[in-house]
Amino acid sequence: MKAVPKVNTDGLYLEDTLVDDAFSGVVPFYAEPELPIDPGQQEPEAQPEDVQPGEVPELEPVIAGYIVSIPIIPGLYRPRFDIVAWEAYQSAVTSAEDAYNAAYAEWSKLPEEERGDPPIYVAPEQPTLWIEGLTTEEIEEITRPQPQEPTEIDLLKERLAAAEARNEQLAEESTVNQLALMELHMMILALQEGSGPT
Repeated sequence: MKAVPKVNTDGLYLEDTLVDDAFSGVVPFYAEPELPIDPGQQEPEAQPEDVQPGEVPELEPVIAGYIVSIPIIPGLYRPRFDIVAWEAYQSAVTSAEDAYNAAYAEWSKLPEEERGDPPIYVAPEQPTLWIEGLTTEEIEEITRPQPQEPTEIDLLKERLAAAEARNEQLAEESTVNQLALMELHMMILALQEGSGPT
């Protein structure tokens, strides 16, 4: 088993799905048909002519998307499988095979002495089938740097810086207060010495 991409009808990647190792190509998958709850409630014009009243008509399966064996190219933001390019590539492969088969049939009809080298099959080059599903504007929007929420460490650093700044401020105020107290103390001492016994 291997995992391969599953895309919607527009080719936009949905999810990976498991398939057999031998799986290759592009294969549609179908939506579950919605059966009417009460066949009597169906509009008469919606029923085919060959369906008898009371019978549930067979519903046509509806393609819901594709299972793709071609791996997604890395680096796409929203991978989209180019279904139109795949179909054109398949037509080119079929045309190349038909041309080779016709050339080989013509070559094999010739007598051996006139044949020369047999024709060589040249397969068409496979185009890039996975493309970007987002517009340039959408890519710019999702790749624009987003403002980041501060981490717990950043918040702790901010708190530490604020505490250190407050600590310095308190230390300066304490120094100023100590100097003022010393001046007051000196003034008191000077007053006491000046008012001593005469």
